[in-house]
Amino acid sequence: MKLWVQIQEEWLALSCAPNQTIRSLEREILRRYGKKKGLDPVSGRLEISRILKSRCGTLLNPDDTVESVLDENDIIAVECRPAARDVVKSSFSYQTGDHMNLSPSSSDGDKYMETNILPSDIYLDGNNLTTSDLMRLGTGRYKIKLTEAASAGVTRARQVVEDVMRSNKVVYGINTGFGKFARTVIDKENLEKLQENLIRSHCAGVGDPLTPEQTRRLLVLRINVLAKGFSGISLTILNQYIDAFNASCLPWIPEKGTVGASGDLAPLAHLALGLMGEGKMWSPETGWGDAGAILKKNGLSPLKLGPKEGLALINGTQLITALGVEGLERADAICRQADVIAALTTDVLKGSVMAFDPDIHLARPHCGQMKVASHLRSLLHSDAFPSQISESHINCDRVQDPYSLRCCPQVHGIVNDTVDFVRKILTTEMNSATDNPMIFADRGEIISGGNFHGEYPAKVLDYLAIAVHEIGSISERRIERLINPAYSDLPAFLTKNGGLNSGFMIAHCTAAALVSENKVMCHPSSVDSLPTSAGTEDHVSMGGFAARKLLKIVENVEQVIAIELVAACQALEFLRPLRTTKPLEAVYSLVRSVVNAWDMDRLMAPDLEASAELIKDGRVWDSVRNYIEPETIK
Repeated sequence: MKLWVQIQEEWLALSCAPNQTIRSLEREILRRYGKKKGLDPVSGRLEISRILKSRCGTLLNPDDTVESVLDENDIIAVECRPAARDVVKSSFSYQTGDHMNLSPSSSDGDKYMETNILPSDIYLDGNNLTTSDLMRLGTGRYKIKLTEAASAGVTRARQVVEDVMRSNKVVYGINTGFGKFARTVIDKENLEKLQENLIRSHCAGVGDPLTPEQTRRLLVLRINVLAKGFSGISLTILNQYIDAFNASCLPWIPEKGTVGASGDLAPLAHLALGLMGEGKMWSPETGWGDAGAILKKNGLSPLKLGPKEGLALINGTQLITALGVEGLERADAICRQADVIAALTTDVLKGSVMAFDPDIHLARPHCGQMKVASHLRSLLHSDAFPSQISESHINCDRVQDPYSLRCCPQVHGIVNDTVDFVRKILTTEMNSATDNPMIFADRGEIISGGNFHGEYPAKVLDYLAIAVHEIGSISERRIERLINPAYSDLPAFLTKNGGLNSGFMIAHCTAAALVSENKVMCHPSSVDSLPTSAGTEDHVSMGGFAARKLLKIVENVEQVIAIELVAACQALEFLRPLRTTKPLEAVYSLVRSVVNAWDMDRLMAPDLEASAELIKDGRVWDSVRNYIEPETIK
């Protein structure tokens, strides 16, 4: 059962069993909140005072079961009492100039902390968003504003549109129809109706709605694009978008319906429709409801669109990019933690560290390959961190290890390099003008082009899907070696009393099933194109599906490496009293904090889910990050 939890202005998606009590949710809510806020362990820092059902404000009894008082996708509000003695220093650096930098000022990488001294406003200018910025902005803890320079640019571009209207020139998107109707001139008295009709008619999406986090990211990206000053939008409409973001008034946006050219028309139309006060909208206080009523409740007015403004709101690749960035950042976390898990598997399978010798990788100096080899050297047997397991087979007659162990730097490495490449493309896309026609205020011209075409993000997301799948593929092979006694000195399926117990037999089947699913989904959606708009839009990117299936592939890979992680820890039980390296023992201790060793068969699904949560939360990497040698590769 899935619930949405609001705690201290933070949003969490929480999966729970229907028969759990409300009281039993408290520890997990605090742990997840603490992880996101850099307050781990949270014990003693916060206490939950009460939990309420957000929609109606009903106080929930701690002894009630979840299924008796809540429904699927319900929203609960958690009220806390913070411990005044705990002060956490922020690791962000915030500038006082036009652009406020969200990036960590320390070398802490993706780990970040916040306190109530955070700035109330984050400034956007259309040029400086990063992928990590976007992920943070999806959480709902920031409010945004435009820089003064961006506001001035938007005003100048709007003036060009106003000049066209006064001159009675015929310009596409301002006083004409759209697509196949581009040659149809619209009378002045119908121009407002033209823009409203455009939004309503393009709201043809289907499927489940985006999550609140995904919708915030989509809204931020559209604001950032409009802030560049090439769209001809009025500052009034743009500020209404910003006000909606700051109030977390988030329209219903179905996930399906875009072909990725002329931009993500249907999803962006649904975004605009909600802000026009039509359709459904979500807010933290109300859940889903009537958009007009929710806007009114938050003191916001519906959009009143002028010439060009409807078109300016829906041309662009922001859905592809918003979902793609989520997939990218989760793939990046997979890369780091897959190295750690592979190291643990290598040691318990009594693999050699010689394949990770730096000279081997300098002879083929791909950055990702050298990075992964460095990670493995930092974690496996060395003078700094000896492994008793490794020392136990130092004189064995094995010549070399199987590819799934020996070639880990080469296979994981290209995924790392792919992540870096895709991040560059998506960062450019996030900060690009993707409208049509485009307003060039300095030239006083309006020019039609094709920046709305989603081929760039579509292609790289297909590429990333293929790459990150390989992490799951090679992980499944390592799982096979862990459970198959023909490949190891370990008991079959990592269980005592085999026959009576089946151990990890079906866990491996699950991994194989997920990898096989991914093989099918890795077929690139961007190689397809179907003409639309009566042949006017005769080549499209299909980038929306590229982004959606990337997220499914990423989720499957997270599950596969979670299975490997639990299996590798179980294998270690059969090698005791020997110990692995200090960093890998830290990983083992982390896993054992949520998953007990297997002495006999029991329900396995909760263990796999707990392991997957460790990976999603980045805790596997956090457990060893202080042992990893500083990166020397530029």
